Amino acid sequence: MKTMADYRDHFPIFKDKVYINSCSYAALSNEVEAAFLQYLKDRHEKGADWIDWCDRLERVRASFAELLSAKSNEIAVTTSASASLSAVSSSLELSGPRKKIVTTDLAFPTEAHAWHALKKHGAEVAHVKEKDGMIDLDDLESVVDQNTLLVAVPLVCYRNGALADIPAIRDIARKSGSMILVDAYQGVGAVPIDVNVWDVDFIVGGSLKYLLSTAGVGFLYVREDLIATSRPTQTGWFAQEDIHAMLIHDNIPAKSARRFEQGTPSVPNLYAVEAGLQMILEIGVPNIRSHVATLNERLKKGIQDIGAKLMSPLDPDKHGAMITVASTDEYALVAALAKVGIIASCRDGNIRISAHFYNNNDDIDAVIAALSDNKGLLA
Repeated sequence: MKTMADYRDHFPIFKDKVYINSCSYAALSNEVEAAFLQYLKDRHEKGADWIDWCDRLERVRASFAELLSAKSNEIAVTTSASASLSAVSSSLELSGPRKKIVTTDLAFPTEAHAWHALKKHGAEVAHVKEKDGMIDLDDLESVVDQNTLLVAVPLVCYRNGALADIPAIRDIARKSGSMILVDAYQGVGAVPIDVNVWDVDFIVGGSLKYLLSTAGVGFLYVREDLIATSRPTQTGWFAQEDIHAMLIHDNIPAKSARRFEQGTPSVPNLYAVEAGLQMILEIGVPNIRSHVATLNERLKKGIQDIGAKLMSPLDPDKHGAMITVASTDEYALVAALAKVGIIASCRDGNIRISAHFYNNNDDIDAVIAALSDNKGLLA
């Protein structure tokens, strides 16, 4: 049985770098690189192979479904989380009394943009405040009412790593009969997700972070009993019931979540995504979560020992894989770490340190030492 250390050898960047930036973009594995090269080889040898490409799309769909413990017909494969959000927003019915969309101050910009763009159609957008870096559930309960159509929340906040209590948020939304959407991008692949436990309406995410591959492929989960009544107007030929019918005098959407798709899929990236998902499913997200949790406890203790200010929740059940530290100049701190071979990123005054299964104790110790050496850049 492979250990996490065995998998580390699949990522060449660790030969001379400490890569601790999976919250931004995953490290590149040999398998994902080989998948890209296989695409090029196939293009040289076969030219256009639509049958294989469509088959690959369906395999990727099935892998996303397995990752979420969902059914394949509940998964749309899109080009990004933004495309998924746009498809959902285009399907919302705003002609009735429910015109309020509730988002949060922890939202990734794209998610909030999707709802604010609907103001032209009469939507009212409300923002729930944060409290101690988390979604304020009391404020959420006060904002959600009988006029609320949709509640949208991030699973993990991209700014501070805070992990939302999805079942608690779902219960608040359901009290008023509201739908709920979860932006899982910053958590999927690092935090276990089971749609049967969550019982939400929509989940969006993508493949370039903890799913190990690249930009250009996203996913959308749509609860099965919601599909038939959803009529997205952002559409395309891959959203049709029969993509080969080439009808132009009607719009006949697929009976599955595929009705939320649009045009030709990002074929080269499907190769990469399939390779990345295979590795994640082989290792298992619960195992990844456990491994990273151990590393993060070591990291949080080290941060406290050097007197730095932890901006993520201290409770391991309240943050995802990403840990954040306050900085007086986060861009300068990212650059200082890069000079000693440590690749991290920053947002909102914080440096972001995000381990994955390929990281180890030596990586964490190197980060702590580098932060200690740059105390002048710590808040």
